[in-house]
Amino acid sequence: MRIALIAPLVTPIGALHLGGAQAVLADVAGALSRRGHDVVVYAARGSRLDGVTMAGVDVDPTLLEGDLFHPGPAQPASPAMAAAYRRVYGAVRDGGFDLVHNHGFDTPAVTVAAEMDLPVLHTLHLPPTPLFADAIAQARRSTTAAVWCAAVSHAHATSWAECVSLDAVLRNGVPVNEISFQPHAARAAVIAARFSAEKGVDDGIAAARLAGWPVDVYGTPYDAAYEQAIRQRWANDTEVRFHAPLRRTDLWDALGAAGAALCLSRWEEPFGMTAAEAQAAGTPVLAARVGGLSEVVDDGATGYLVAPADVDSAAAALGRIDALSRQACRLHAERSFSLDASIDAHEALYARLAGPRHRVHGATVESRSSSAGGGAT
Repeated sequence: MRIALIAPLVTPIGALHLGGAQAVLADVAGALSRRGHDVVVYAARGSRLDGVTMAGVDVDPTLLEGDLFHPGPAQPASPAMAAAYRRVYGAVRDGGFDLVHNHGFDTPAVTVAAEMDLPVLHTLHLPPTPLFADAIAQARRSTTAAVWCAAVSHAHATSWAECVSLDAVLRNGVPVNEISFQPHAARAAVIAARFSAEKGVDDGIAAARLAGWPVDVYGTPYDAAYEQAIRQRWANDTEVRFHAPLRRTDLWDALGAAGAALCLSRWEEPFGMTAAEAQAAGTPVLAARVGGLSEVVDDGATGYLVAPADVDSAAAALGRIDALSRQACRLHAERSFSLDASIDAHEALYARLAGPRHRVHGATVESRSSSAGGGAT
């Protein structure tokens, strides 16, 4: 099958740990390619994935910095973002693809595809917002091409189903077999997240220090003001160590070397890739009981779930985390987060959606199926 994968365009995609949606796309692209599919990834300038064909579409991510996601009321996409998706989808339209799968989370990812009458499967990587839900509704009204939508966890699907009819749950997987299991670890916590308020980086640091644990922070640059505030708050604490972003393989080693991974998100986390990767390395997870994290962490067995923003409870739970089995964490990851199982689900959905009516040949796309009806599966 010939498949176009559309990456989020606000940042390049590559070896560094940049975020869940980028990691998912990288894993899906690589696994589909290894299974013999003809995969082409459309991404921002500077992107590279080993073993995967990257389209030669020049999108400058520095022009899209104003479109970076921030918690709070959603803002309309910029004209630059709409222009970027027109460039991408214009190239896709001429690509002769059997299936187009978008991972971008900006409204033009949906509306521009509809303008061009392209049938597209959209994985919804963020919690629902009225702006994005309206974009999907508008697209389904305005085009004869299919507008399919998938969530990344069952909790995520439940949230989205209140405003958008879904066609599938494509639960994320991680390459467990590529992540080394580390049976022993230091008494130190690790945080790997973008510097953005909804990720709860500051809560994680505060909980670790309250519990008397040192903490290593691998923060991805995102919200500069938030990052600066955190660095200033903890500047005089030598047990709070800030590091540059790592290659994913190195990050897995860092997760495995820690006694606990902290994922104290303050939003409805769609899935929780870092939590899944940490457990694959054998590291228990202290997480907020929000969204998909409640599915990813087996509370009391592979980690603990606490109320969001409750630093005192998080610190108390961290004090008990040594009692958990690292082997249990690894087994949970093997059983629950298999990348192969995720790719099986992708292939099954692709086979169901692809067909002569939806194949992209030049500018010719025939009528949309009844995918706008029905619920999440």
